[in-house]
Amino acid sequence: MLHLLIRWLLAPLVRLIWRPEVRDADKVPLTGPVILAANHNAALDTAIIPIVTPRPVKFLGKAEYFTGKGVRGRVMANFLTALGYVPVERGNAMAGLAALESARRVLDDGGAFGIYPEGTRSLDGNLHRGHTGVAALALATGATVVPVALSGTEKLQPKGRRVPRVTPISVRFGDPLEFSRYDGMDNSPAIRRSVTDEIMYAILELSEQQYVDRYHKRPDDSA
Repeated sequence: MLHLLIRWLLAPLVRLIWRPEVRDADKVPLTGPVILAANHNAALDTAIIPIVTPRPVKFLGKAEYFTGKGVRGRVMANFLTALGYVPVERGNAMAGLAALESARRVLDDGGAFGIYPEGTRSLDGNLHRGHTGVAALALATGATVVPVALSGTEKLQPKGRRVPRVTPISVRFGDPLEFSRYDGMDNSPAIRRSVTDEIMYAILELSEQQYVDRYHKRPDDSA
């Protein structure tokens, strides 16, 4: 019920107020497993993408967001679940593997999964080298990858502002990518790197950002 409320009431309201410019959303397959691989400029990216995508999209969310106590905690957990968040633990290698497994279950069920190959929000406005988890998912599941470029979302909610301001934002979807030519080679680090670089180049063409060929790390080394 809450999911329907968000999709049919909250999402249209957000589109009415913020009027995001959306280009080529029809390139997203309406059925079958699909990975939406996007650049990452702001925390609100994860709210914007599902609102403008023509099918439900799931993202990974920190497990602690779902474990709050009392009525407020339950409301928050239900709200995040309705938005499509999948709770995962973070902070070590085993948690990373669990996150990939959670994402794989979404794709194996024929769902749409959103991922930021950079791994963290860009603080300098550049597009940074992608981590190969996106390639591992695509190769293991056979999912189509749709590159996504967001622009202007970093201006929605500056530090210290509680309510997002109305500012121009855009979301552009690229041509679907498929990697069936690499069937059976999903364990190859070289193939994963090649696939990831192809996805990042597609995002780069859409976003027109400056590319930096190194992993981006925040000052506190967290997303």
